[in-house]
Amino acid sequence: MAKNIEKWIVAQKKHKLSDKHVAMARELGLNPDKLGKIDNHKQEPWKAPLPEFIEEIYFKHFKKSQPDNIRSLKQILEDEKKKKNEKKRKKMQSDQSSQLP
Repeated sequence: MAKNIEKWIVAQKKHKLSDKHVAMARELGLNPDKLGKIDNHKQEPWKAPLPEFIEEIYFKHFKKSQPDNIRSLKQILEDEKKKKNEKKRKKMQSDQSSQLP
């Protein structure tokens, strides 16, 4: 999962997206590697800028203007790290308790 978050961090910086737009794109299931194809490169005047495009398709799909819970990618990584450490700690405790006679 962290690998995918890292891809989103790169895409966020590259396409200058806010945390809100990244959360929307992730909920929509967009691929961070393919956002460049969707983005307007000013050579294609019929395309909307990427943040506007994401807002538009998010509204069409979910019938709301923004996600209920918007968390930054750094916060998601921290939460995953805490969860992983907690899981390791519980496993160590269960291993130690099972070895006792």
